Amino acid sequence: MIPTTATIGRTTWIQRALAGALVASSALVAVAMPATLRAQQPITRADSNAATPARPLSLADAVDIAQKQSQVVHIANNAIQRAQGGQYQARSGLFPQLSATANYTRTLASQFSKAFSSSPSTAPSGPAGPCNQYLFNGDSSELARVAGLENYARCTVAGHSASDASTGGINFSKVGFGSVNGYTLGLSGSQNIFTGGRLAGQIQAANATQRSARIELTAQQAQLRLDVTSAYYDAALSDRLLSIAQSTLKQTQDLLAQTQLQQKVGNTSEFDLLRAQVSVSNQLPVVIQAQSAREVAYLKLKQLLNLPFEQRLALTTSVEDSTAAPPGVDLARSSSPDTLTEHRAPVREAAEAVTAQKGQLKVARSERIPTLQLSTAYSRVAYPSSGLPSLADFNPNWTVTLSTSFPIFQGGRIHGDKMVAESNVRDAQARLEQAREGAALDSRVALNTLRQAEATFEASAGTASQAQRAYEIAEVRFKEGISTQLELNDTRNQLAQALVNRAQASRDLQVARVRLALLPDLPVQTATAGQTNLSQQTQQQQQLQAQQQTQSQTTQPAGTPGQSTPSAAGTSPTGQPGINP
Repeated sequence: MIPTTATIGRTTWIQRALAGALVASSALVAVAMPATLRAQQPITRADSNAATPARPLSLADAVDIAQKQSQVVHIANNAIQRAQGGQYQARSGLFPQLSATANYTRTLASQFSKAFSSSPSTAPSGPAGPCNQYLFNGDSSELARVAGLENYARCTVAGHSASDASTGGINFSKVGFGSVNGYTLGLSGSQNIFTGGRLAGQIQAANATQRSARIELTAQQAQLRLDVTSAYYDAALSDRLLSIAQSTLKQTQDLLAQTQLQQKVGNTSEFDLLRAQVSVSNQLPVVIQAQSAREVAYLKLKQLLNLPFEQRLALTTSVEDSTAAPPGVDLARSSSPDTLTEHRAPVREAAEAVTAQKGQLKVARSERIPTLQLSTAYSRVAYPSSGLPSLADFNPNWTVTLSTSFPIFQGGRIHGDKMVAESNVRDAQARLEQAREGAALDSRVALNTLRQAEATFEASAGTASQAQRAYEIAEVRFKEGISTQLELNDTRNQLAQALVNRAQASRDLQVARVRLALLPDLPVQTATAGQTNLSQQTQQQQQLQAQQQTQSQTTQPAGTPGQSTPSAAGTSPTGQPGINP
């Protein structure tokens, strides 16, 4: 095809534009050269604890620390203890209730004080006691018996029998009228004979609450294992991403050094040197961002384990170790998981809640039924005139009572209690259906997540080694001068992306396997929570991919004659799509 005048003019304009861009790039590089040269040195970060040895931490150690430090687990344990206390309270109504009392009463003023006052009396003084000595038998003379009766009357009126038990008078010091001191020792007991179902309902509700608390503890422990596993592998993944970013920076720095040497001997152009310098500058933000993401991942892990933020950690479990598992987790269960809805912890808790509310309904209905109770009270009382009483001063008092009670009119309270209890039962049943639906959906989502993770992991197998081999070939080709720097940059980006995909796939597979193994005991994950978790998992990878794409687009001038447009990150030189996260 013969080039026309318009074509030649357009080509000349493009060349002028490229020349201007090169001049501008040269000026920018001249300004940024000191920073670029400094960036070629190993990137270090000020750390006041750099001299402190890092604490080795495996996945099993992390889970053990979290189980001991977790406040959520402690709260769940307290809930079990509280539920056990409720069981004791409910069952106590089945057994006799026995209590003892001891009382002392000091009377400061009494209405009976005048009845026993010692005011002067005009009555003649009676004979000396005891008064019953003046009572004669029927064979005595009539005069003797009359005189004896008179003396007896005079003796009792004068008060001689008030302190003598052998007399026939009343000793008021024994009954407490006007006594200054009063002592009472008592023992009382009661036994429910019939409660109309109230005790049965309370025990049913208490037992269901205790079982629900144990299920909640198991669920919180399982969720904690999953959270720690996810946070641990996030930190391990951030280590891997930082290593990949630093390795890519080292490759760009080596390329820059080689290009500078070739430019000195005249084997390469200034344009290739500028592109190598720009590649190094573009890789610096990727490394800095990977360092920041690693720091955040480690802070989250330390917070979950309740460790000091200043403590340095050295993770010993690799993100690519497919045999690692938290304590108490059998990864073999992920191959044949228990996805039965009725076995899920939220469903079991909801079922226990229904049982507890039915027990409360039974309690509300029992309020209309009469109750029968047997009670007894035994006491010994003493009223000494002064000081402490002796054993002989105590007199017994013992009663036995059989009582019944039933409501006649309560103003609608019982009907209201019944309505509330019935509404609570319906609410609990509705929540049970919601838990079943959510558990069924969550199980299928977990299965789908595992299949996706397995497929991604299998697809990434071998890609990293192929990308590494392709980069080695491209590096040799560039050194021999049979390929361009653009081809080398493209293969380097593909290698970095393949390594990132492999690390991310390993992390996702490990977390998905642990989640499926713990599925029966895990709480139901909402869709929003799942999407947020997925976003957090892939955020680092997406950011790294965007940085690499930006670097690839920056190092290639659009429309350069004799060069093809590079493929996007994650696409092989043959045009086959790469593995996306």
